[in-house]
Amino acid sequence: MSASASTATTTLVVGATGATGKHVVLQLLQQKQNVRAIARSKERLLNSLDEIVPKSSEDFAKSLEVTEASILDLSDEELQKATKDCDAVVSCLGHNMTFKGMYGHPRRLVSDAARRLCEAIEKNRSGEDDKVDESKKATKFILMGSDGVANPAGGDDKRSLGERIVLFLIRCLVPPHRDNEAAAAYIFSKTDNPKLEWTVVRPTDLINGSVSKYQLFDKPQGSLFGSGAATRANVAKSMVDLILTDDLWEEWKFKMPVLHDLN
Repeated sequence: MSASASTATTTLVVGATGATGKHVVLQLLQQKQNVRAIARSKERLLNSLDEIVPKSSEDFAKSLEVTEASILDLSDEELQKATKDCDAVVSCLGHNMTFKGMYGHPRRLVSDAARRLCEAIEKNRSGEDDKVDESKKATKFILMGSDGVANPAGGDDKRSLGERIVLFLIRCLVPPHRDNEAAAAYIFSKTDNPKLEWTVVRPTDLINGSVSKYQLFDKPQGSLFGSGAATRANVAKSMVDLILTDDLWEEWKFKMPVLHDLN
């Protein structure tokens, strides 16, 4: 059953103006959930919502709480304030696919943000009395990855020699891929705090498109390239479903599902 049927959740979205993050923000608002975002510009974020559904910003401007900043420029105290009392935190951060975005700073945007967000969540919840708050659910952390990032737990099928060579070259030549791997490895290590649960959604080849049916798999399907597609709207839909549907979260928490559109 969807949690939205009985109570509203509060979710912080980072990377909110990105191609996937803006869908997460809009879909949560459409579900009448409370949304916070960290973005350099609230105006740009509202404009990005209008790109999906014209004039949606007029409906949701007052329902969206935005901290205008670059996430890594925020202090630890500011990040604790942003994550305080959140039921979920979603990171759709990624590097711009420009020369500066790939080879300039910050090189570890995704992994550093994931680490600092988790630390903020843990700091906020460290003072809770377990006896008093035992009914309070763990905070959900959802990281957007890709199916080119292997599950650190193993379980993914062994890639072909050619694919392993390609991934090696990407790892050496494309810093954002190393950053995504580092973020997944860090999140995978976070299993020691009962008040923080996580999942890493690994979409296959990303495309634009509207919400449709999708499926989550426990490992990559087919080859590294051309094995399927995932609309950014469906990636967002899966994240919203994970936040609002307890059974789905129980199925995929502490795992790294791979998302494919169903044609």
